[in-house]
Amino acid sequence: MTPPPESRYADGGGVEYHYHDLGTGNDTVFLHGGGPGCTAWSDFGPVAPLFASDRRCLLVDIHQYGKSAKTTITGPMWDHHAAKTVALLDTLGVPRADFICNSWGGTIALNLAAKYPDRVRSLVITGSMPVFHGPLAPLPEGGRRGRNARDAYYGGEGPTREKMRHLITTLEWYDGTALPEETLDLRYQQSLDPGERALAAMSDSPRGDWQDLTEELGRIQAPVLFVWGMHDAFLTPDYPLMLARMAPNGNLHVMDHVSHHPQEERPRTYHSVVSGFLRSVDAGGADA
Repeated sequence: MTPPPESRYADGGGVEYHYHDLGTGNDTVFLHGGGPGCTAWSDFGPVAPLFASDRRCLLVDIHQYGKSAKTTITGPMWDHHAAKTVALLDTLGVPRADFICNSWGGTIALNLAAKYPDRVRSLVITGSMPVFHGPLAPLPEGGRRGRNARDAYYGGEGPTREKMRHLITTLEWYDGTALPEETLDLRYQQSLDPGERALAAMSDSPRGDWQDLTEELGRIQAPVLFVWGMHDAFLTPDYPLMLARMAPNGNLHVMDHVSHHPQEERPRTYHSVVSGFLRSVDAGGADA
């Protein structure tokens, strides 16, 4: 992973956001996952330079993560994130964007596309859980696997480098032996941030009220590509297939030999798949 580009800051409806801005072309917003120590650069650093060859890439640290503000959230959580992200786009002068997102960030983008359809050109979503049910049965651990992992990481003796390695290699990467030490260090050091530790100590209470987005998915008019790891440790590929059928213009690509973070494990393959989808959007649709 290359070192992160220059840090920038901007206001989004009263929230100070940290972001990176690289490349030129169609505005493309990257929203990362919600695991301990996740940031825009930790999740998308391996693949962002590939997209930046022909796109303007805005890698945003989500509210409560990375170097963005660590203030608490009240009320519906996904509505909060969507509204603040739109306000950030207003500040940056971005009228409409493509969104490339992982996990937590993908749920934000799906809700944003439903509530602010004129701001979204297309969506690429990986590993997100916008609804609380699977196609045939309830979700594993009641949909709390990620939250349980966060509680375990910050619990007991607190964060350690080896606990972070265990979390990433068992839940996020298919081949844990390939995890770069730089990625491990980046995630571990960020997880020690006093603001993140304070939020973790409060469990879910500072993050807002959870929302099921079943109704919202049916309202999304932008084309959506769900890119899923064949071996995703949280949700197997039958779940994104259900999501793709719920979204009016949903598509699904399942990638082999990856888990929850395909953009990190196989960045060039991920870029190739996603770029093909984005080119079809630019050309006017999947049949263009």
